[in-house]
Amino acid sequence: MTLPTEKAAMVVSMLLEGMSIRSVQRLTGVEKRTILKLIGVAGAKADRLLNDKIKALTVRDVQADELWGFVGMKMRTKKRKVLTTPVSDELGDCYTFVALETHSKLVLAYHIGTRDATNTIAFTEKLNEATKGHFQLSTDAWSSYMEAVHYSLGSRIDYAQLTKIYDNPKEGKRTSGKYSPSKFIKAIPTPIFGNPDMERLCTSHIERLNLTIRMSLRRLTRLTNAFSKKLANMKYMAALFFAFYNFCRPHRSLDGATPAMAHGIAKTFWSVEDLLRY
Repeated sequence: MTLPTEKAAMVVSMLLEGMSIRSVQRLTGVEKRTILKLIGVAGAKADRLLNDKIKALTVRDVQADELWGFVGMKMRTKKRKVLTTPVSDELGDCYTFVALETHSKLVLAYHIGTRDATNTIAFTEKLNEATKGHFQLSTDAWSSYMEAVHYSLGSRIDYAQLTKIYDNPKEGKRTSGKYSPSKFIKAIPTPIFGNPDMERLCTSHIERLNLTIRMSLRRLTRLTNAFSKKLANMKYMAALFFAFYNFCRPHRSLDGATPAMAHGIAKTFWSVEDLLRY
């Protein structure tokens, strides 16, 4: 790195607290291109840390979900502009798949890509590598989960989905520009395969994590112009956040411990400098 470790840790800490690159540049005096290079270096380290530490873990309850975002522009804008260049292949809607261990709040796996069957399987393959033994999985009703979960995890899980029903907008009501979702009606628990305990079916923890991610990663904060312009930078920042969340960030529901400490894969708190030195 071209920055001293202390200065680099300050920059990364600001980025992980929801600040944009321009804001960090103004407060620290570090040039934008230097910050972007730092994100690449630190993100690669974080990804290596997660691959080394989050592997073949014993778990009991896992929840999975996906967050919508976009790179460069939203998909409807891309379609309107009819972009077909090689660079434009990375532009458009981009989803962050996340799997969370319910009891330790540990992020077991994540994957960034479009919301389709191929990327869903890539995500469940990462979840398969991160876990071992038998456990229960809870997700929403995204259609590709059923095949992907069966393909990657097979008979070693009990799987159930929670289907959420929302009210349709009133007929004749203008909905263009509507941001908030329709009124929530009910949630329908549905066993998929295995022998899931329906009392343990839940997606509340992963949905709460979604809020934390959007508050901490400026690139995923809605209604801002801080979205990622390149897919690579989005992946680097996601790796940085999940490493920070697992190893550095104390969790109130865990009596102030980090998820890694609660799960037993770390004995002490990590600092951002520890991540940068990994």
